[in-house]
Amino acid sequence: MSEPIIIGVDHGYAAMKTAHFAFPSGLVAYEHEPYTLSNVLEYGGKFYVAGSGRQPLQKDKTQAEDYYLLTLAAIAKELAYRNAGTVADVHLAAGLPLTSFGRDKKAFRDYLCRDGKPVSFRFEGQDYAITISKVSLYPQGYAAVLTQSGLLNEPSVIVADIGGWTVDLMRLDNRIPNAIPATDTAHSLELGMIRCLDEISEQIRRSLDLSMTAAQIESVLRSDASHVNEDAKKIIHLEAERYTKRLLSAIAESGLDVRAMPAVFLGGGAALLKRHVSVADGLCRPVILDDVSLNAKGYEWLTERLEQKHEQ
Repeated sequence: MSEPIIIGVDHGYAAMKTAHFAFPSGLVAYEHEPYTLSNVLEYGGKFYVAGSGRQPLQKDKTQAEDYYLLTLAAIAKELAYRNAGTVADVHLAAGLPLTSFGRDKKAFRDYLCRDGKPVSFRFEGQDYAITISKVSLYPQGYAAVLTQSGLLNEPSVIVADIGGWTVDLMRLDNRIPNAIPATDTAHSLELGMIRCLDEISEQIRRSLDLSMTAAQIESVLRSDASHVNEDAKKIIHLEAERYTKRLLSAIAESGLDVRAMPAVFLGGGAALLKRHVSVADGLCRPVILDDVSLNAKGYEWLTERLEQKHEQ
């Protein structure tokens, strides 16, 4: 029997990420087949469009089927990309915030694994039969940082994973995650990119009477928007700078001194900080990892190495 295929999936509030794909975490159900097969999942007699809309903030992702269905879509995308066939045994590698890792890992593993039973579904018109035979879970951000060889000699590193709704914090001491003594919520700040984008959008609406989409604002923050109102661009960068300072202040209030040790920013919001944080600011020692798939790649990387070690 062939070895299970290791697939890393990062279950974000704003986006689902695999090593090769990122798509919004929204999911819209239809009783009848939609007009297009693009991103359409057929499961349990219903049709779902993956990547449509926005997920509400769910502290417990196991309370609804949405993230399981999005996981099936993510696995199908990766199998197709890798030409790995439509019948597969999958070793799923995923993550949870460090603050809730111990509490939630069993429930999340059971939620994804479904007792290791085969599951059949259609994605973009293709039939799939997969078995999630094993689920490995890691603290979010941890595996991603381990892939960065330049950081491994630092005795202490702050990790800030800037997601859609939250910014999850941890400190690594000699490469080991350290849950800093504080309240349970101190290390999961509700200062994610969705809040930042909504505040920028509202400021533009009030100042210029313009209704800009989140996609337009994000393109300005990535510096690849050319056909955007110049006054709007100024507001976007001003508000982003304010957001960055507010975020750094909140990290400091959590007991992490961003001036004393390197601060690694990753996740969907990391690209935003490239322009607004620099060593010259004296605010922190930033390391920006703006590959949105880095968590998913890190989960795969760490799982592969642990499997190799187990075989030796």
